[in-house]
Amino acid sequence: MPFEVVTRHRSQRHSVAVVAIPARDEADLIGGCILALARQSRCPDAALLLLNNCSDLTETIARNLSQTLPFALHIVCHTFPPAKANAGNARRLAMELAGDLAGPDGVLLTTDADTIVAHDWVEKNLLAVAAGADLVCGRIAVDPDEEALIPLHLRVDDALECELMSLLDRIAFMLDPDPADPWPRHTEAGGASIAVTIAAFRRANGIPSVATGEDRAFVKLLGRMDARIRHDPTISVTVSGRIQGRAEGGMADTIRRRMRQQDEFADDNLEPAVDAYRRFDFRHRVRLAWRVQRAARASHAELAVDLGTQSVVLARTLNRRYFGAAWAAIEAECPFLHRRRVRFADLPVQIARARQLLRQHEGGHVADPRMDLLPDRIEGGRQRG
Repeated sequence: MPFEVVTRHRSQRHSVAVVAIPARDEADLIGGCILALARQSRCPDAALLLLNNCSDLTETIARNLSQTLPFALHIVCHTFPPAKANAGNARRLAMELAGDLAGPDGVLLTTDADTIVAHDWVEKNLLAVAAGADLVCGRIAVDPDEEALIPLHLRVDDALECELMSLLDRIAFMLDPDPADPWPRHTEAGGASIAVTIAAFRRANGIPSVATGEDRAFVKLLGRMDARIRHDPTISVTVSGRIQGRAEGGMADTIRRRMRQQDEFADDNLEPAVDAYRRFDFRHRVRLAWRVQRAARASHAELAVDLGTQSVVLARTLNRRYFGAAWAAIEAECPFLHRRRVRFADLPVQIARARQLLRQHEGGHVADPRMDLLPDRIEGGRQRG
């Protein structure tokens, strides 16, 4: 049965909640992480700490703390071979082991060893699950003291990225609202704050086996299976703003690299505003067509023409079990939906365009989703959106 049709409100009975924490040489920060879980308004039933390839005192500190905690702390030491010693495999194993503790009806949460979760983190995640979510993503903030040490130009760049991301998400909400993820919401999907039902976790076969970006990949995978994904803005955690991190390709690496030289392109989830408008408009139309196609055979000739594909190809795609999978296939096949990235230098322009599109939509002046369908145009050596 597709996730899309699961019951909106689950039983309020007690759900076993287990937290998975992958850690590698986190002696300086693991204490704060564990004690934050002990101060919860609703403590987890258990936490599993996976110490992968550790060579410091992380284990000693954790075992000393375990004697006084209001929940069971399971400590597992594991050594990955060099080729597999990465953040993705560590989280995959940690969550797999924690999932076994939670049981088939439980809820699995994960955070990072350098993270301090808010006092109501567990409780609010469980409330979101009880309200019908299969997966819940929380907001992630950098420790304010450490953030102040990050160069100003990096903080400005980050603020521009976040502003455009929020505006594009607002466009998505207006054109193709998701009942499982109402406004207000956010766009983050970081491993520092994720909760998932065991049923959804098992259906996805756990965390994807990738070296980095396993959190985003996991959320995307469940999205393709029509899981009910909630980006709850009231759920928050605080992470370290250090520039010497443990995960290759993680936030610390990004900060350190951008301190040396600004990246050419912003976050790869960003795209020109007009592209995003067109994408979300098409997504809404395809969603409606998918529902009709599954109810009865129907012709979608006009939609096929607008997408630049053949009716028979579109019909075959719409027959997929999950809308998320059908949409992913259309995004991959439709030339109008190929992603263009946004240069950091172009962020102010794209923010202005996103605001303009929002004003036009709110004013009843609906933009033509087929506009600006030509390939990337170059003006003065810079990409235009």
